[in-house]
Amino acid sequence: MKSVLKFLPAATLAVGLAVSAVPAIAQQPAPAQKAAPAPAQPKATPAAIAAAKEILQMKNANAMYAGAVPGMVEKTKITLIQQNLNYQKDLNEVAQVVVQQLNGRQNEIGEGMAQVYASEFTEQELKDLVTFYKSPLGQKLIDAEPRAIGLSMAFMNSWAQNFSETVMGAFRAEMRKRGKEI
Repeated sequence: MKSVLKFLPAATLAVGLAVSAVPAIAQQPAPAQKAAPAPAQPKATPAAIAAAKEILQMKNANAMYAGAVPGMVEKTKITLIQQNLNYQKDLNEVAQVVVQQLNGRQNEIGEGMAQVYASEFTEQELKDLVTFYKSPLGQKLIDAEPRAIGLSMAFMNSWAQNFSETVMGAFRAEMRKRGKEI
């Protein structure tokens, strides 16, 4: 069960990457244009970054982005195959090469996440969080939080499904008042 729950953040990242990848590929900037750089984060102390990295390591954050490179390569390959059906064999082969060339770049995500944490919390707050996560309650939070998030997401999905039926019923009732069946 734990391995499935740890997949939830990875699935979330994969969905985010998939959604952002397709428009980016479809709307490649002209050679003279460059994509805008990510917003700069305030400079954090090395100790704050180290504490942020320790928190992320304790929370197994790398599981969220471990498959980012092959996932992005696969999404790009699919998009390219859809646009170039006659190159399917070549694109499948090239995808394997590209995964090997770019392997390890997913670590940039972890570095960026540490920078974000270090910019959102003070060095002392990060050290306090490390202490907390090492405590029994912190360990329980690390273990239970993925399950709680997964169950919360399942509840939200169930609620949304049930509520959508309520909304549909309200639309039908209002349309009946206008003499129109839908």
